[in-house]
Amino acid sequence: MNTVLKSVHRIEDIMLVLLLSAMIVLASSQIVLRNLFDYGMVWADPLLRVMVLWLGLIGAIVASRGNKHIKIDLLSRYFNRTSNLLIQAFVSLFTAWICLLIAWHGAHWIKLEYTDKMIGFAGIPAWLLEIIIPLSFALIGIQYCLISLSIGRHFYRRSKIRSGLRE
Repeated sequence: MNTVLKSVHRIEDIMLVLLLSAMIVLASSQIVLRNLFDYGMVWADPLLRVMVLWLGLIGAIVASRGNKHIKIDLLSRYFNRTSNLLIQAFVSLFTAWICLLIAWHGAHWIKLEYTDKMIGFAGIPAWLLEIIIPLSFALIGIQYCLISLSIGRHFYRRSKIRSGLRE
């Protein structure tokens, strides 16, 4: 299982590097072509917008990988470590449910795009360009479910040890 997880993480990292590199090359080429040759690739700007979407959402998957996503931590100093674990578990579970809800509705949206045969640009089906939305939110939701379970287990062990010390 750990080997599979490392392979998935490596694929995510490779996708980020390839996307960012391709974006830099494509955007630079577009700038040079427009400024020096008064020519531009019509498909480059829409592709760059799609690539930004993909890069941002794959980046969010990577950031949520180790619970390293953006956090607003206002109350942690007011609670003890055990209570903080319980709060973190609930926050992670809430995050997971929100992400899974977005993934569910995103999948419905992709189904509509597929059914209506919408075209994004250059003859590419819109659903193919937008499929990253439900996929990324589903992956983030699953990761936060696992994070919540891990924190919950840690809380349980910690509270079990503390209650054992009290007896």
